[in-house]
Amino acid sequence: MDFRDARDFLLRHATDYATARAGFRWPDPVEFNWALDWFDEVARGEDRTALWIVEEDGREGRWSFAELSRRSNQVANWLRDNGVRRGDRVVLMLGNRVELWEVLLAAMKLGAVVIPATTLLGPAELVDRVERGAARHVVAGAADTGKFADVPGGYTRIAVGPPVPGWLDYARSRDADADFAPDGVTRASDALLLYFTSGTTARPKLVEHTHASYPIGHLSTMYWIGLEPGDVHLNISSPGWAKHAWSNVFAPWNAEATVFVVNYARFDAARLMAEMDRCGVTSFCAPPTVWRMLIQADLTVLRTPPRKVVGAGEPLNPEVIERVRAAWGVTIRDGFGQTETTVQVANTPGQPVKPGSMGRPAPGFPVVLVDPVTGRPGAEGEICLDLSDRPLGLMTGYHGDAERTAEVMRDGYYHTGDIGSVDEDGYLTYVGRADDVFKASDYRISPFELESVLLEHEAVAEAAVVPSPDPVRLAVPKAYVVLADGFAADERTAFEILRHAREHLAPYRRVRRLEFAELPKTVSGKIRRVELRGRETGERRAGEYREEDFPALRG
Repeated sequence: MDFRDARDFLLRHATDYATARAGFRWPDPVEFNWALDWFDEVARGEDRTALWIVEEDGREGRWSFAELSRRSNQVANWLRDNGVRRGDRVVLMLGNRVELWEVLLAAMKLGAVVIPATTLLGPAELVDRVERGAARHVVAGAADTGKFADVPGGYTRIAVGPPVPGWLDYARSRDADADFAPDGVTRASDALLLYFTSGTTARPKLVEHTHASYPIGHLSTMYWIGLEPGDVHLNISSPGWAKHAWSNVFAPWNAEATVFVVNYARFDAARLMAEMDRCGVTSFCAPPTVWRMLIQADLTVLRTPPRKVVGAGEPLNPEVIERVRAAWGVTIRDGFGQTETTVQVANTPGQPVKPGSMGRPAPGFPVVLVDPVTGRPGAEGEICLDLSDRPLGLMTGYHGDAERTAEVMRDGYYHTGDIGSVDEDGYLTYVGRADDVFKASDYRISPFELESVLLEHEAVAEAAVVPSPDPVRLAVPKAYVVLADGFAADERTAFEILRHAREHLAPYRRVRRLEFAELPKTVSGKIRRVELRGRETGERRAGEYREEDFPALRG
């Protein structure tokens, strides 16, 4: 299959998982440049909206495929005039503004390598990006240029927005020629993206993707969401993280759908739903953090809910899925993937959704569960990909770290570091990160399962469960809890939550300690359980409540 054939095959079988799974084959191009060979071809004379951005103050902008094709040509010519060459690394640090998409397309056309960076990064993190990424150019919003004052290096500095002394003015790109000619061919295996992971458990890794692995690989993401030509797709994600490329660039534009963005300084569920209604959003993707905030609001104010709703980043708790189904009449479909991959496992359109399951392997992904001890495939174990049938949507490796790459690619498998189980119908259930699963009284505990039970209590907005050392049981589950509005962080609330856990969990899995606290998160919004584990010494912490404090819970 070539790219269009593969895309069209998945569109034809959008709700026929068995046929899509059996018949899909990854394209295998030698040369491929998604911006030139796909986006520009789609854009030729096409006035349909490719990008639609609504600002917090009500202003909005809409750009067609043809406009973005033309503008990215201008930007590519201007960047080349200012020294950007094939293979150069470019740190791209912009918020959700049209220039982000212009630069990304332009860099692809040039054959440059993009290092996406969120605007939330500080100087120390930017030093890491520039040094480890060997960046030769930086594109940043004018308001963020000051962060680079202490970031050493001879990189080209380009500012988007008001002119900044010492920085090239991006606005000058509008004077460039709108016809672009590449200086050579782009090999499909050439590097395109270098992503720094969110670093939930360790120093961020530098993930390398090619002109094939993400642009073509995200056909699996398109299929999971169910995107089709003409869809208006809203994805809640910060630029700089892989999920933004998943659902704000490649998956929707592979489907010839519209990328829709609502910018805000502070999340406002009512306003977001009002814009979804006004603008006719047909598909919606959000991380669990956003879904948990949404269900705190009145979901019924959304008169025309999107037909396709998905969640990614971390597993969704059953309570969240049920609340959305009751209000919108649609089921949130989980998907599983990583910065290192595109969607590997998903609940795809038109298929039965089993409570608690994240679905079945996506077309083109040979998923195997490998026992961590024996190394043999089984019904439970680490979620792995069989490299004898290597999926296109898998990274090249960790840039500059051959040892770590060899570790995750050992024994003929790509190891995700996540634990799961599979049932007789091929549906996989997420257990947890291998680093997060722990033992209590010699029983294995999945924090996710306990957190899902806690979230069923009306007082709990968010929860994270970690092991707390115990002299008898080795460790006991402890919950860090963020309360919903209207609940006090006091003894009565702690008692009610612990009683709820006691009533809904087997004795060996009960949450036995609880502390009210904000949850430490990465800048991409993932909970840093490693930090919470580090707080636990077994000694009672100030503000901690324990089962033994409440006579009614003893036994």
